[in-house]
Amino acid sequence: MQQIVDYFSTISSLHRGLILAGGIAIFWLLEGIRPLAHFEYKKWNHAWLNIFFTITTIIVNFLLAFILLMAAAWTTETKFGLLNWLPQMPLWLFAVIGLLLLDLIGAYFAHWIQHRTPWMWKFHLIHHTDTYIDTTSANRHHPGESIIRFVFTVLGVLLIGTPMWLVFLYQSASVVFAQFSHANISLPPQIDRIISYIFVSPNMHKVHHHYVLPYTDSNYGNIFSIWDRLFGTFLTMNPADIRYGVDTHMQPEEHNNLQNLLKIPFQKSKPKS
Repeated sequence: MQQIVDYFSTISSLHRGLILAGGIAIFWLLEGIRPLAHFEYKKWNHAWLNIFFTITTIIVNFLLAFILLMAAAWTTETKFGLLNWLPQMPLWLFAVIGLLLLDLIGAYFAHWIQHRTPWMWKFHLIHHTDTYIDTTSANRHHPGESIIRFVFTVLGVLLIGTPMWLVFLYQSASVVFAQFSHANISLPPQIDRIISYIFVSPNMHKVHHHYVLPYTDSNYGNIFSIWDRLFGTFLTMNPADIRYGVDTHMQPEEHNNLQNLLKIPFQKSKPKS
């Protein structure tokens, strides 16, 4: 465990970039070997739009990274936050509790509140407009949403009192799990179900991308599925019945046009049905 701590304490931007790119490459290949849905699309044409938003997400996080570093350093120096108030424990348990709580605040709660706050939903909507969910969809976030998610991550760091190595571990795991759960891969149903008892599996998250309520407002988790089960937002659905997208933006000019996607948060809202 100490080796993991040492690695993420000094992880370089290059290594973090390789984790992101490597995850996309691996799941991209698996999608070709065992696809869940057989999309009638040109994979690269679909990917470029999502890769654009991936790049903007990286830029936003890079420009704001100093705030995250300052927050983690402050909690370490002042011993502020839940982890610092708990009794001493094994390092592995410290890491597990930290990951669970960061996933709760930085992912589940941030995701849940974006679905329930109209102005936040307008930014998050861009993620849901994708009608072909694959591994490149994982980081399809409007730059405005990237800022919102960053704020919740900082909030999580302050409340939980996480050191920077744990933040980097969480962010790396979050990226890979998002790519995994969005990947257009078909796992044996039993395997997918077993995974979903603890972690967010592909079939579990795909339900969240069904185009109508109540499915759109379910399965908010990113790494751990326990939060959805605990808070009653867990739903299941036959993958064959899932239709990707969101019912308010089903036309190609709405969901497959970069200029329109960037403008959606500033357009008049359409009610979800």
